[in-house]
Order: sequence, then C-alpha cells, then structure tokens
Amino acid sequence: QVQLVESGGGSVQAGGSLRLSCVDYRRTFFHSAMGWFRQAPGKEREFVAAITWSGQSTRYADSVKGRFTIFRDSAKNTLYLQMNSLKPEDAAVYFCASDPEYAAVLGGSADSWGRGTQVNVSS
Repeated sequence: QVQLVESGGGSVQAGGSLRLSCVDYRRTFFHSAMGWFRQAPGKEREFVAAITWSGQSTRYADSVKGRFTIFRDSAKNTLYLQMNSLKPEDAAVYFCASDPEYAAVLGGSADSWGRGTQVNVSS
C-alpha cells in the first residue's frame, strides 16, 4: 500500500516553475521529517531538500539553493516543493521521503518513499 503519493510534475521550459506535492496517508506526518530526492536517467538518486517535523529547519542541495523551497502543511498532511527558475539539469523523477529521524532523511535512508513524479525541463 502506497502511503506517500507525489503529484505536480510536468513539462516546463527553462526558467519556469512547478510545485510538487506529496500527500502522506499515514497517521505519522506530524511527527515525521520529510524530504525530496530526485533521480535522472543513468544517474544516482540525489538529495534535493529536507524539512524537520516542525518545519523550523530545512536543508537544500547546493544545486537548488535559492531556487527551490520545501515546506509542509500539517493540516493537509502534505509536503511541498516549490521549484522556480528551473533548469534542464533539474529534469528527473522526484521522490518524496519520510522518516521519524531527520538524519535518516538527510542521509537518504528514510523508511518510507513515494513512487515519484516526473519533471521535464526543456531548454
């Protein structure tokens, strides 16, 4: 049973924006650290951004700092990734991840993962 469901992917031109969403159907969203990862064809999965359960602390990959914003809405059990100034190199499948431990999310060893949403960026 899929417990994390991503949406919001699509195709945009370079410089455009997209907002990804990840709905958490479990009952642990409020207490879970969350994160976004991405994987492009032929490449390893890489960290994009993470947020603590409280939302008070965030971290970003250097490649997306200043362009992407991670935030969460506990009332909606939803994690978001606002992506602005998109570049062709941002194209990938984006995955949502969740774990009770923030360090696990940062390290890519979260215990729950979504199936991903595709982002395409044309030059």
